[in-house]
Amino acid sequence: MELVEDSKKIEKIIFSSTVYPSTSSETDAILLAESIRSFAGFLCQTPIWFLVPEYGKQISPKVRDKLCALGVKLIPFEVDHEVMQFPLAAYVLAAALAESKANAQTESFVWLGTNTIVLQEPSRFLLSADKNLGFRPVHHTLVGSHYDAPLDPFWTLIYQYCTVPEDRIFPMKTHIDGITIRPYFNAGMLVTRPEKALFKAWSDTFLRVYQEPNFQEIYRQDERYTIFFHQAVLSGIILSTFTTDEIQELPPTYNYPIHLFTEDITEHRPSSLEELVTIRHEGFYKDPEWMKKMPARQSLKQWLVKRLHEFYPNL
Repeated sequence: MELVEDSKKIEKIIFSSTVYPSTSSETDAILLAESIRSFAGFLCQTPIWFLVPEYGKQISPKVRDKLCALGVKLIPFEVDHEVMQFPLAAYVLAAALAESKANAQTESFVWLGTNTIVLQEPSRFLLSADKNLGFRPVHHTLVGSHYDAPLDPFWTLIYQYCTVPEDRIFPMKTHIDGITIRPYFNAGMLVTRPEKALFKAWSDTFLRVYQEPNFQEIYRQDERYTIFFHQAVLSGIILSTFTTDEIQELPPTYNYPIHLFTEDITEHRPSSLEELVTIRHEGFYKDPEWMKKMPARQSLKQWLVKRLHEFYPNL
């Protein structure tokens, strides 16, 4: 696999994500990279890095060539097979590796879920000098902790293992259902300073505690605790690393989950996707009627169709 040579220039921003050797991940990666190059405004030529896990399979040559043509840097990384079996473990390790490579190369490091599409210039990714993290809350509550309720055993353990100071707990509203919860950060869109080593702390803590017997017992009670464990640990590490003055909640036009559009009961629900800056999706293109259902203008739909059909004409 050919890699793009590192630049010695200090960038304003580096975008980074993952791509796996599967049709859905490769499709998402193409859409993400293409959308940055097409719609990110003055950030459209910003470096893009994709972490590629090495576990036997390879991404398709056609997709690899397309990503390289878009100027995407492909970074292979190895993940222990046992660790890989735990949900989203590879995602956490990839974030830490990318962060370490970005140190001294960029002012801000943007970590995105591969199922992100950029629709407008994401200027808020350029953090002000006094901020070390840009974030969005989780989409909805799920395993989150209601702010006015006592801490449950799961979050009690998270706070203990992450050494969260009590005075850093603040009320946060979920993106879609508007519930007030304790801080629970979405792992699919984060802007940070690589020199702060936030993702290294996330990865180190994740690997240290994910197999702890106390957590194993909770996993057995509800599989959602397993699925969202990575995100809970992230939240604990953010709270232990940064003061509230160092973090910035980005507007609800960022990281908007279009797959939850019909569930959105907040005043921020958009009338069309063109109002949004970045969106998240769950493979909308797998639905044969996605063009009818998507609340977007025809021009955006046609842009998506062109990119999808180029690689997957049967979608």
